[in-house]
Amino acid sequence: MAEQPKPAPAPVAEAPAQAPPAEASAATAAAEAGDEGASTSKKAAKKAEAKAKKEAEKARRAAERAATAATSGAAAQTEDLAKDNYGQETDVTKYSPDAGHINLKTLGEESVGKTVTLRAWLQNSRMQGAKMVFAELREEGNWTIQAIAAANTEGAPVSRQMVKWIGAVNPESFVVVEGVIQKPLEPVKSCRVSNLELHITKCFVHAAAPTVLGLTLATANRPVTNFSDEEAKVEEGVEKLSIAPPGEATGVPAASMIAHLESIVMHKRAPVQQAIADIRAEVKQLFREYLRSLSFKDFEPPNLISAASEGGANVFRLPYFGQDAFLAQSPQFYKQIEIAGGRKRVFSIGPVFRAENSNTPRHMTEFTGLDLEMEIVKDYHEVMDTIEGLLLYIFRGIKERCSEEVELVRSVYPSEEFLVPEPGQSVLRLTFAEGQKLLREEGPEEFRNVSDDEDMSTPQEKALGALIRAKYKTDFFALDKFPEGARPFYAKEDPKNPKVTNAYDMFMRNQEILSGGQRINDPVELEARIRKKGVDPLSPGIKEYVDIFRQAGVPAHGGAGLGLDRVVAFYLNLPSVHLAAYYPRTPKRLTP
Repeated sequence: MAEQPKPAPAPVAEAPAQAPPAEASAATAAAEAGDEGASTSKKAAKKAEAKAKKEAEKARRAAERAATAATSGAAAQTEDLAKDNYGQETDVTKYSPDAGHINLKTLGEESVGKTVTLRAWLQNSRMQGAKMVFAELREEGNWTIQAIAAANTEGAPVSRQMVKWIGAVNPESFVVVEGVIQKPLEPVKSCRVSNLELHITKCFVHAAAPTVLGLTLATANRPVTNFSDEEAKVEEGVEKLSIAPPGEATGVPAASMIAHLESIVMHKRAPVQQAIADIRAEVKQLFREYLRSLSFKDFEPPNLISAASEGGANVFRLPYFGQDAFLAQSPQFYKQIEIAGGRKRVFSIGPVFRAENSNTPRHMTEFTGLDLEMEIVKDYHEVMDTIEGLLLYIFRGIKERCSEEVELVRSVYPSEEFLVPEPGQSVLRLTFAEGQKLLREEGPEEFRNVSDDEDMSTPQEKALGALIRAKYKTDFFALDKFPEGARPFYAKEDPKNPKVTNAYDMFMRNQEILSGGQRINDPVELEARIRKKGVDPLSPGIKEYVDIFRQAGVPAHGGAGLGLDRVVAFYLNLPSVHLAAYYPRTPKRLTP
């Protein structure tokens, strides 16, 4: 059998070349999709990254702006908008041209609302929180006013820094303050100007005080009880800067007189010392005023002279171009020369020097003398009448013109009212012998044997004054007819009784305040009395004095001399005349 041929295979349709099988296309599509997704994620990431960077940059810039704003705000808050309104400054152009200077003594309610300038000492200050300070400002004469500085958040002339600065100014610095006068909510009892206060807008320290004062104002205004130059300067205790009203207990220690004088500036700033000084000045004015009303003429005697005024050893000697000169113990001779030269009535106010080594509260080596001399018409009691009238005028004048000052002094140095005769009543006069008799009969046992021929001692004076105050109700009296042995060579003897003289003393608060009398105006009588006193009438100084009465006829005359310091100290009953003197001179002190 024949082999049959194989059938040909059926033709297979060929797919197009670009058309992969279905599985392949799906895989390819997936792969392509994956590639495209990856590309998209990268772009998104880049885009997100760029956006994040942009946001970060914005945040950074915003943070910078915020920080800058915060810094600017803080700077604005700490900037002192009042920096030109306070500080250490002497330039007067800093003050408003319309801010007139005021005086606290004359300040009244018409000034309320006005801008003023005050020059004063900052007495003390106290902070109230961080935005307000209270200060007390003081002018001469203890005139004080409360001042207030309050920080204003709206940028007015006072800042917190300014308030803090004012609160730190040292007490007793001299300041120039500008402000507005206002009425306080209630009277300021601690200040003399109590119904007004000063609202500070500017404050400049003109002269700063030290941080620690040698003597605080509180201590300076306390009573001095120790007048020894050799004792402790300040009693035990701690000084305080605050000031209590005069007379009140403060816990502030008292200082000795030497401590006061070594801190003389604070001593003089004390209200009590300013009051004493004001009274002293008024006494001088009253003395001059009364005598001028009686036609007395003022004159100026020399202080450098060629011989001792009063004789004796209590005189300061100094070299003077190859010879000796002396400091005048009294203007006595020169008052008499003025009368001899044609004046009827004269007076002088000036320094007197005594070289007495007396370290007591009653003595100084230099003091201010109040002297007068006048012609006698009929009797030397005319002179006594004039002097008594003068002293009564002074005493009544102090009471009338210096009542506030006297009250202030008495709040520190308590004393009873100074008793004088009522207007129309005469001053009590006793003879020296009558005074001694009163001591013998009614005084202490130790004075039962006092003599009429010897001068009176200080204890006798005090005992007699106490008796007279109790018996006659007066602190001012006169003793006449002193014994001849107790008076200088120029005192005229009583023609009826040569054992006594036409001389007198006057007393305040149990102590002698004045000596005076009729002078010898005849040269022959004068020379005889000089010899009686054991002095050579031809000795230097004495001869020249006697010759005055030989040059021309000199009328009868008399006068007196008293110490200004004693008048003030005795009227106020101060423990020492040193307190009444501006710069007391004693055997141990020549400064300040």
